[in-house]
Amino acid sequence: MSAPISQPKRGQTNRPLVLAAVMLAMFMGAIEATIVSTAMPAIVADLGGFTLYSWVFSAYLLMNAVTVLIYGKLSDLFGRKPILFIGIIIFLIGSILCGFATSMESLIIFRLIQGFGAGAVTPIATTIVGDIYSAEERANVQGYLASVWGISAVTGPAVGGLLVQYVSWNYVFWINIPLGILSLAGIGFFLHENVEKKKHEIDYIGAFLLTISISSLMFLLVEGGGRWAWGSWQIMSLAVLFVITLGIFVFHEGRAKEPVMPFNIWKERSIFVGNVTSLTTGIMLIGISSFLPTFVQGVMEQSPIVAGFTLTTMSIGWPIASTFSGKMINSMGYRKTSLIGGTALILGSVVFVTMTSSSGPLWAAAGSFIVGFGMGITSTAFIVSIQSAVSWQQRGVATAANMFMRNLGNTIGAALLGGILNNRLANYLGANAGSTNERLTVDSANLLLKENERENLHATVKELLQEGLTQSLHWVYYVVLAFATISLILITFIPKQNRGSA
Repeated sequence: MSAPISQPKRGQTNRPLVLAAVMLAMFMGAIEATIVSTAMPAIVADLGGFTLYSWVFSAYLLMNAVTVLIYGKLSDLFGRKPILFIGIIIFLIGSILCGFATSMESLIIFRLIQGFGAGAVTPIATTIVGDIYSAEERANVQGYLASVWGISAVTGPAVGGLLVQYVSWNYVFWINIPLGILSLAGIGFFLHENVEKKKHEIDYIGAFLLTISISSLMFLLVEGGGRWAWGSWQIMSLAVLFVITLGIFVFHEGRAKEPVMPFNIWKERSIFVGNVTSLTTGIMLIGISSFLPTFVQGVMEQSPIVAGFTLTTMSIGWPIASTFSGKMINSMGYRKTSLIGGTALILGSVVFVTMTSSSGPLWAAAGSFIVGFGMGITSTAFIVSIQSAVSWQQRGVATAANMFMRNLGNTIGAALLGGILNNRLANYLGANAGSTNERLTVDSANLLLKENERENLHATVKELLQEGLTQSLHWVYYVVLAFATISLILITFIPKQNRGSA
């Protein structure tokens, strides 16, 4: 590996304060995921449009997934600091607008803006830590960084539930503003970089092809089997567009001077396995965090605060596991550490598959904790392994590639699992609507998410909607279990000789 030609001046950087600012930026991005998941039942109940439920997540995740690689590459070219600044500012603008949304359509548009900025936050923040700490320190420090996702989820669902119940769902977006300002101040004053000044060629064509490819895939997954039949010309056109643009993207990246996605780094087996597994665990994560509050509130008839608690336990397991993961990597290597995490993902998924309306919120919380434990271990192991395998001038895009695969998994998961939920619920209501005198659609599930409307439902209608939602969500969790199994199989291919100290 050649020595880096440009890297941050560690002597001028206040590492503890930069680490604090970076963790704050990551906290802002991480809390957004859990706090919005908790607030979504209230948002849908207020704005309507249950069929657009998954689009609130998909829009954010789409822009996040598309831009993360571009930001990662730009940070290698121009430095971490200016690119992270741009991302945080765009994220804050999107957050302010989301709080003022008056319809699901406008909320989705503002979530696109928010996601456009969020694409810079996590990968560059993680890369900065990889820059300012040595390889020996990195495992433990990345463990602390990964624990931010857990800590944010401890506070996110609880704060989200409190805001929804006692103030307004609008504040789940506005809470980002003070966090972002503090992070900007810390990074601005205490991070100093020395990036070589030279002319760069930005891969605009690659960025455009990537955007079209991922967008067409998301539309295909969200609308397939719902608005458009799987065999319709719209779905077939999207499938063809995805395959063609993906193929051209791969071809182009192999010839670009400074590609958005340098595929040569994927030749390292630990990077390849880590990235592909991040895709499958990303699908799992969004499947649980997006739809668990709906199950707890709509089927178990619990309050938003209780629904938030069931997600909070995921973040309790996450930081605990992240802290252990750094030590485990240095003592037993990436492979054994990741295998332990992969096993936890399967156990947690089994809990969700066996969950019923009578299981109670503690059962849901237990599944969240176990999955969070598995996520904390695997995410830390993957990122430390990847950052140890590349030099400074590729660390930004290598870290971003892993985040991209996780975000792509989130995007695919939100679209795929949202589509499965809508499709199965529509089929169930269509097959069983004869038992009531009312015409029920997927949007009728809105009635279960607000306590006063739920209580006014006829007993037969409520039972039908709850049973339909239960069966539909079980389909979602079976898919989550399948991806947990795939993740564990992939982890077995990590090289045995990998060590955190390597």
